Amino acid sequence: MATIIVQPGGARAGRQRVNLTAIAHNRLMLLLILFMMITAVLILRLTWVGIFASGNGNGDGLSGFTPARADIVDRNGVPLARTMDAYSIAVRPSKLIGDPDELARKLHEIFPDESEAVFAKKLRGRGWAYLRRRALPEEVAAVNALGEIGIEFPREKERLYPQRTLAAHILGFAPNAEGKGGMGVEAAFNDRMIDPAQRSRPFAMSIDSRVQGALESELYAQLVQTRAKGAGGIILDVNTGEVIAMASIPVFDPNKLQNYAGKRCSESPLCNHMVQARYELGSAFKPLSIAAAMDAGVVTSMSKRYDATAPLAVGGFRIKDDHSLGRWINVPEILVHSSNIGTARIADEMGAAPLQKLFRSLDFDQRAPIEFNERAGGLWPTNWGRITSMTTSYGHGIAVTPLHLAAAYAALVNGGIWRPATIRKLKADEVPEGRRVFSAATSARMRQLLRMIVSAGTGRSADAKGFRVGGKTGSAEKPQEGRYNKTSLVTTFASAFPMDNPRYVVLVTMDEATGQYGLRTAAWTAAPVVKRVVERTGPMLGVMPDERRDVDISDLMPLLHGDKETE
Repeated sequence: MATIIVQPGGARAGRQRVNLTAIAHNRLMLLLILFMMITAVLILRLTWVGIFASGNGNGDGLSGFTPARADIVDRNGVPLARTMDAYSIAVRPSKLIGDPDELARKLHEIFPDESEAVFAKKLRGRGWAYLRRRALPEEVAAVNALGEIGIEFPREKERLYPQRTLAAHILGFAPNAEGKGGMGVEAAFNDRMIDPAQRSRPFAMSIDSRVQGALESELYAQLVQTRAKGAGGIILDVNTGEVIAMASIPVFDPNKLQNYAGKRCSESPLCNHMVQARYELGSAFKPLSIAAAMDAGVVTSMSKRYDATAPLAVGGFRIKDDHSLGRWINVPEILVHSSNIGTARIADEMGAAPLQKLFRSLDFDQRAPIEFNERAGGLWPTNWGRITSMTTSYGHGIAVTPLHLAAAYAALVNGGIWRPATIRKLKADEVPEGRRVFSAATSARMRQLLRMIVSAGTGRSADAKGFRVGGKTGSAEKPQEGRYNKTSLVTTFASAFPMDNPRYVVLVTMDEATGQYGLRTAAWTAAPVVKRVVERTGPMLGVMPDERRDVDISDLMPLLHGDKETE
């Protein structure tokens, strides 16, 4: 039988192990409780900051949780401007250990777009200086590999434009994420961009980047083909005033701003000619003037005829047609054949007051109707005598921006309601009520007449099959040193589609274009661009070609005598 021997110290050792385990367990529980309490405090603090800090007047509590500047997107959510952490490369010349000239040579190899001389000047300077802003990661790695302790790599909030030159004049630029916007949307909505309560949400523009790209590419192709000085275009929703696309060429890249200080608008790529430049837009004014005469009760019948047998002499001034028909002509013929004489006679019969009233109701005496800070006002005649009323009726003696004209054409075809243009994407309940400037009956008649100009008149080269385009050409000589330069034309085609139920205005302006065989008028330089733009963008905008539909102009066609069209 086995004998069990009990060691006196064994029980005591067991009790010690139990005590140590209990102490460790208690300490662990205490640490766990402390950790949970700290976590709870942090969660409560974060919740408090997230809910209440935006209402404390300065928004500092959100600075770590929202971007420094709101992103900008198009109407479909495509990013056009973003804020992100970017690399910069800077130098402290006092800390350089290598030869500045040799270092400048190596930096030039990494950044060939910057000369050695520029780098050498910064490397030999007295103060801290940037060597490169918005550097790519691989560029940072290459500079870091030089092993120069005097070169630093600060991370900064940078404003980047991923689509580069696309819609640059609309976007504008912000020199840095925290700074004030320089132009365009960045400047006009700067407070919205940096507001801590709103900057976490992207700013949605009315622009459709697909349509914008198509407009820009067609304008640039025409500029090259016609050797034009400049080109521009606008696509506008006729029922809301939203700008779907707006382009001005030459363009610039907001990622690579250069110093254009002191340059006039006409000489700077930063100038948005659609809202900053004002032109005498010529015959594109004629539909507006005739519509005013209809509403004034002066034009009561489309068959009413006006004497265009000879130039119209008024106070030593002669109004003539480029290619006179030499006979009495009716209202549809005045528009289809673009008669200055016929339009002037209608304006003379109407008098100055109704025409002035219309032009003021279209904001022609105000700055361009859009949110941008950089926008020009019209050049309003100082004296509205008889001659002024007659010449302004066909677009001479008064100057407006292309956007002025685009908004006016929207009212002309949408039933008669004028609305200011906007660069914001609007919700249904945000569309302004607008104001009536044409009667609904006059608007309906003008849709017929504009369609007739494209199907049988000077606008034939804009006739995109199935899209029912209607519009009017305008070719005006540019004023220069107190006179008109006959060799310098601004050509415009202002249009809308589809004319049986208008949805969009498309306006194209060419500056000093030379068409094929020297044909420089709008029918040859501006109207063809409208055709191509409509064909490319119509389906994007939900307008499909349908040659079975059209505006009924059967009651007007018998009034045309079939003479050759003129500009």
